[in-house]
This record gives sequence, C-alpha cells and structure tokens, in this order.
Amino acid sequence: MTLQHWAFSFKGRIGRRDFWVGFGVCFALFLGLFIINEVIYPLPAIVMWISIFFILYPFCAIFTKRLHDRNKRGIWLLLLLLAVMLGLTDTSSLEPFWQWAMGRFLPSFIGMIMLLDCGVFIGNQSENYFGKHTEQVNYRRWR
Repeated sequence: MTLQHWAFSFKGRIGRRDFWVGFGVCFALFLGLFIINEVIYPLPAIVMWISIFFILYPFCAIFTKRLHDRNKRGIWLLLLLLAVMLGLTDTSSLEPFWQWAMGRFLPSFIGMIMLLDCGVFIGNQSENYFGKHTEQVNYRRWR
C-alpha cells in the first residue's frame, strides 16, 4: 500500500503498527496546529477549520481501514463523533453525577474502547468482507 492510499483512501485493511503511525502523525499535526494557534500566532478561523479538515480526513481514512481489518464497517467511526459531541455538550443544568457521567465518563469510555479495539486487538488473519489480507504500508513510496 502506498502512502497516498494509506492516508486518503477508505478501502483496504491496515495492521496495528500502521494504525499507530497514522494516529501519531495526526495527533502531532493537531498538536502543532493548536500550538501555532494559541502560542505563536492566532490563525483566522477559516484557516483553522480548513487545517482541521485536512488532518481529520486522513485520520478517518486510517481509522476506517483499521476497522476493516477488525471486520467492522467504517460507520463505527461515528462512535468517536458521538464521544466528541457528548464532550462538547453543556451539562451544567444536570445533577453533578450526570454532569460527570455524560460530560466526562461516557466520552472517555467510548474513546478508550475504540482505541483498544483498533490499536491493541489483532485483526482478522484471514480474508474478510473488506479484503484478502492486511496490507503493509510502504512509507517510501507516494504513488
């Protein structure tokens, strides 16, 4: 698998190592973007949103390919969207227990389960619905 296919295609299967490499690269890019925005120079909102999109797209593609290796559809990625939405929800009108449960515990639990499922557990060794086998990424080849 080429770098272009790894980062921009939603088809195929990748292993744990390639998932963690992609996760780390996307995390480092997000971290760099927010450090630039907060510490060095505040970027215009449109530049931030476009940059976030260009980081999220490869993240979703890599995550989806890893879900395919676990024999799950990419729609499972929407669980991460649910976790983010729950984390951003204003829970100040709820009782303290529900503030903690809905605003902290549930988003953390969903994110942890998704990371464990994709980052720790071994994928299917045999052919599944999404491909014949896990493909290795050739990091030196773009196309």
